[in-house]
Amino acid sequence: MFVALALPLADLAARTFGLLGLTLGANPIAALTDALGLWALRLLLATLALTPLRAATGNARWLLYRRMLGLFAFFYLALHLLMYFAVDQAFDWRMLLEDVAKRRWITLGFAAFVLLAPLALTSTRAAQRRLGRRWQQLHYAIYPATLLGCWHFYWQVKRDVREPLAYATVFAALMLVRVVRALRRRRGVGATPAGTAGRAGA
Repeated sequence: MFVALALPLADLAARTFGLLGLTLGANPIAALTDALGLWALRLLLATLALTPLRAATGNARWLLYRRMLGLFAFFYLALHLLMYFAVDQAFDWRMLLEDVAKRRWITLGFAAFVLLAPLALTSTRAAQRRLGRRWQQLHYAIYPATLLGCWHFYWQVKRDVREPLAYATVFAALMLVRVVRALRRRRGVGATPAGTAGRAGA
């Protein structure tokens, strides 16, 4: 699993350095930044998909991948932000603050990162024991963080919004599954606990 999740980064590295004839296109900085952000969003959605997969298959082993998926999602998001801050803006803090304040999609992306950072930092079993019930409440933040990621992508794309809408549709479907299962449990139908994917490091 670790190797599979690292493959996108290896591909991007090969394209960055022009290995095997691969390239990032005419605007390599933008292409690399966007690709890192997309992989972060894909992996967040994959993390949220594990609980429905467990319910559909009856196999709890799906949940074993949550922590690694979530941490890789945060890793790609951190690289996405690093590309923007360090390479695109060259750590011009005045411009950075202006962008966060004025460009609404950047504000949303930064907010998603702020929400996910505590999840990544508390993804260990030791943190789970230390925080107790508060740990799960904290890790529910993956839901608004993923929503902000979809919204960030939608606002960033100025014309063809089909791709960000596709990601948003997947997110909406995953949330709908959770709502339906919660309602069924309240009515006494479907006694299987709904494990949650509300952890970025899970």
